[in-house]
Amino acid sequence: MQIREATVADWPAIWPFFHAIVAAGETYTYPRDMDGATAREMWLLTPPGRTVVAVDDSGTVLGTAKMNPNHMGGASHIASASFMVDPQYGGRGVGRALGEHVLAWARAEGYRAMQFNAVVETNTGAVALWKSLGFQIMTTLPEGFRHPTKGYVGLHIMYQRL
Repeated sequence: MQIREATVADWPAIWPFFHAIVAAGETYTYPRDMDGATAREMWLLTPPGRTVVAVDDSGTVLGTAKMNPNHMGGASHIASASFMVDPQYGGRGVGRALGEHVLAWARAEGYRAMQFNAVVETNTGAVALWKSLGFQIMTTLPEGFRHPTKGYVGLHIMYQRL
């Protein structure tokens, strides 16, 4: 697996799984009916943000991540990131590879920490992955997310000092 900069030419490979994940409404706080143009504009970042794709030996996009300052101004020394793995390639280490890549990027860029603002507590695979990479749950916003089948569930704020 290789992780490289994402380009606009990668969007047709990202959009189908991005759209399916967002429309399912189980893990992201994005509008479930988000259109492709809006999603592309939001996901494919420009500096100081960055977007990458994980690809296999044949160039197939397996997943993607975007990384950026969590806030502006006096809080711009804290990074954040978001991740999506094509479900058909889940369980193959794509999320872990992207997570490790993002953490290495944040360290190299001089960020002091990374914060995830909204990890849905029922997304247990992601929560376990982030914990295994050194993140802590700082707090949980009770009923902060309306899950389509489980009702109101918590949103974790997760943090790691770099």
